[in-house]
Amino acid sequence: MIPSFSSHERRSSRAILFAAAALAAVSVSGNGAYGEDVVRQVLPGAQPAVAPQQLTREKAPDQSEIERFCSNIADAARDRRYALQAEELKKLQAGIDERMKALDAKKAEYETWLKRREVFLARAEDGVVNIYAGMKPDAAAERLAIVNADLAAAILMKLDPRKASVILNEMDQKAAATLTGIMASAARRVDPS
Repeated sequence: MIPSFSSHERRSSRAILFAAAALAAVSVSGNGAYGEDVVRQVLPGAQPAVAPQQLTREKAPDQSEIERFCSNIADAARDRRYALQAEELKKLQAGIDERMKALDAKKAEYETWLKRREVFLARAEDGVVNIYAGMKPDAAAERLAIVNADLAAAILMKLDPRKASVILNEMDQKAAATLTGIMASAARRVDPS
């Protein structure tokens, strides 16, 4: 028994056959002058595509047209270059401003450090220094180990270097190392950062 197709099914099968035939024709003729495989979709009821041989090429613009085009866009191109340069200068200025802020912050930090150093040295008054200068080194070492490390370092810095070295020699190694580090950083003449 032969199945009967509706008119819609017959049209769609014809369209499929037509598309397959068109693809086959294009693939056979595609090996012609252009040497490339071209696949074109053909819709049912559409106009057939124009053959590549029938297309016309536009004439290349002559030199005067090119010169006119270039002269017409010269001002716009120059304005665009200036705008790009201005934008780049703004970015550079922003970078410089940012670096200036960082430099000001470092300057403020350095001034704070300098003030702390002056306060640190002023803590050790002469009277307290004279008291520790008159003590025996082992007793002075024992007392300075208990005192605030900043104050102990300030006292040792104001003492005679020989007396301070003997006191540090009598101290615990960790306490002596801590005080020596504080004294070295306070005596440093360059920026601590």
